[in-house]
Amino acid sequence: MDAQGRGRADDIDPADQWVLNPNTGDYELRLQSSAEQRAVPGPRARRTAGTTAAPPRGRTAPGRERRGTPEEAPEPGIPEPRRRRAPQAPPPGRRKGRPKKSKAKKILVWTGGTMAFLLVGASVGGYLYYQHLNNNITSVSDDGAGTGGFSKDRAINILLVGTDKRTGSGNSGYGDSGSAGHADTTVVLHVSKDRTNATALSIPRDLITDIPDCPTTQKDGTTDVIPGRTNTRFNNSLGQEGRTPSCTMRTVTAMTGIKLDHFMIADFNAVKTLTSAVEGVEVCLSKDINDPDSKLNLPKGKHTIEGEEALSFVRTRHSVGFGGDLSRIEIQQQFLSSLMRKLKSKGTLTSPTKLVKLAEAGTKALTVDSKIGSITKLRDLGLELGKFDMKNLSFTTVPVVDNPAEKIKATVVLKEPSAKDLFALIKDDVSLTAVKQKEKKEKAAVAARLKGTKADPSEVRVRVLNGGAPGGSAQETLNWLQVEEGVTKSENAGNAGTTLKKTTLEYAPDQADQARRLADLMGLPGSAMKPGKSVINSQGLPAISLTLGEDFKGAGVSLTTPSAGSTDVEKSTADKVECAG
Repeated sequence: MDAQGRGRADDIDPADQWVLNPNTGDYELRLQSSAEQRAVPGPRARRTAGTTAAPPRGRTAPGRERRGTPEEAPEPGIPEPRRRRAPQAPPPGRRKGRPKKSKAKKILVWTGGTMAFLLVGASVGGYLYYQHLNNNITSVSDDGAGTGGFSKDRAINILLVGTDKRTGSGNSGYGDSGSAGHADTTVVLHVSKDRTNATALSIPRDLITDIPDCPTTQKDGTTDVIPGRTNTRFNNSLGQEGRTPSCTMRTVTAMTGIKLDHFMIADFNAVKTLTSAVEGVEVCLSKDINDPDSKLNLPKGKHTIEGEEALSFVRTRHSVGFGGDLSRIEIQQQFLSSLMRKLKSKGTLTSPTKLVKLAEAGTKALTVDSKIGSITKLRDLGLELGKFDMKNLSFTTVPVVDNPAEKIKATVVLKEPSAKDLFALIKDDVSLTAVKQKEKKEKAAVAARLKGTKADPSEVRVRVLNGGAPGGSAQETLNWLQVEEGVTKSENAGNAGTTLKKTTLEYAPDQADQARRLADLMGLPGSAMKPGKSVINSQGLPAISLTLGEDFKGAGVSLTTPSAGSTDVEKSTADKVECAG
């Protein structure tokens, strides 16, 4: 900071020198003993009234230019101050001064560009000693495992991993100090395309899965392919045998079909420093816990925890639930939702001291992929991730069951078809929470198309067209309808004139019973049913029209995306404290 650099810091906390100007909504640096102050780089930083000294003799006043000589360059990293306009009298009949925005509104304006989520939380950047924070960030390549970066016009998927690597002050006592670390806590954060909702999907570390081959960039710049492993614990996808976060990305994508945009990796110190930076987060226990392994000793009820105690809280498992990793996931989800609420609270966003501490803690605590390896890129990502309301953030866990191959239950396997249904929800950008009343009504109207009487299959007259499905799909579907389902009044109408992404079923109002029967047989969602007009078949009779789109998966394969209500998914939202234990 400026004062410290000139020997005037004394015992003043640099963060306490940032003061909110209610007239502008900006934080400004106020140093009492300085003859001249320059604003730290940031949005609309200004000189504070009364602090500007006359320019030194022989130099041009700031913001002006001598004739015949180039303007002197400002100090590196410090923007030129703006010249103030001369005050003007207000127009007759109007009050003096301009209308002021509400203080809360101004705060939101400037904080919006500075918050980026850390472990489903936030990272501060952009306006506090930019280069210093930039140098704090550790980034590594995703080795082509990701999408190439998030985009504002589509959903965002971020891989968040907490590793059990014991580096950092005070962490060696947790055992396994020489380990390269594992993917100990893993969350896939999905933020919807319209930014109204999000889903945080926890992946159990003891889940048995396959780890694919992983091309990995070495220190000398060369690429080495780390061989994959079959039938192994998910947590081996990071740290073991030289695997980097890109290997965990590939493992998640192979298992779920979800393509990831970025990753963020945190160690034990992230929990300690972030919770201390916000002066603790609130958690709740439904029973007394005394866990000598994690060193957590808390009575039943609500508590505010930070630092070492917060780390003990997220590590405990033997004293909660059934004493396994799945029980620990529940307590970690409670912790993360509470941390997010604290990060987004007014008390944090309006405190310069907390923001400075968060800036330091956040940029030092994480390892991110190189595509978001700077403050400005994290800020841009944060702007997108911060748009949804906390009540529309759902926490859930991959559905699993005990591994049937083990006598002593130590690992788990995917529970099907529930896991596949949940992955499909996320890939199809379906929210696990009710977001808008309008959307609920629209879905209800679409679902109503499937309700009502259904004609006998023998009464259904349908023309089948190929509108983007693989070649031969229309004939394949026709054979299946006629031979296996009894829809004998069906015919192949060839290729459609256009390509459709989704399979559609168009029908006239008086053909609704036929359309409902065919939709039921085909496994079509209500959204595929398009009330319209009938077509004439080869016998000159009215028929409904089935056009197979690019989503067609084969005759008899359902195209219905499971709804959040019908899927076997345990979920909670992040807008309130839920007691664990």
